[in-house]
Amino acid sequence: MGKRLSKIYTRTGDAGTTGLGDGNRTEKDDARIEAIGTVDELNSWLGLVIEALTETGDTFSQLSAFLRTCQHRTFDLGGELSIPGYKIVTSDHVAAIEHELDRLNESLEPLTNFILPGGSRVVAEVHVARSICRRAERRVVTLSREADVNPEAMKFLNRLSDFLFVAARHIASVGGIDEVLWEQG
Repeated sequence: MGKRLSKIYTRTGDAGTTGLGDGNRTEKDDARIEAIGTVDELNSWLGLVIEALTETGDTFSQLSAFLRTCQHRTFDLGGELSIPGYKIVTSDHVAAIEHELDRLNESLEPLTNFILPGGSRVVAEVHVARSICRRAERRVVTLSREADVNPEAMKFLNRLSDFLFVAARHIASVGGIDEVLWEQG
């Protein structure tokens, strides 16, 4: 376990730099910090989605539990990114998402049209989490052009965004919510 913060403000970042997990400092707009920050934003949205699903009762308890696991792994990913060269996310984490994605997708009707975020607040929130996950993936890809990045981290974000798309569809299906179909033109 790393250091515990007893004092939240330190003033060390007032000049536009921040500390990494290995003790080095870097600019707050560095590609690594952009990736860490977007992963953190994703983690916050996952928390919001989990709480929204919990408020619906037990219907989505299995989905909520799996998303909580994904939230923990997303936090791990942020930690991994904060220490150059450190790896936490594994192929097993990616495989777990694939397994759950396949399980949820089995009961869904095939897509015949693009769908838009909406139908209910929680479905829209899952789509927001999905789009932030895609941005986190893009930020990690950008970082990978200048630094060594765990390939499993990029796979994790790619699968998680796919999972969130399917989770939104699953919630709509189970909840009897009409998906919002894109209307051309």
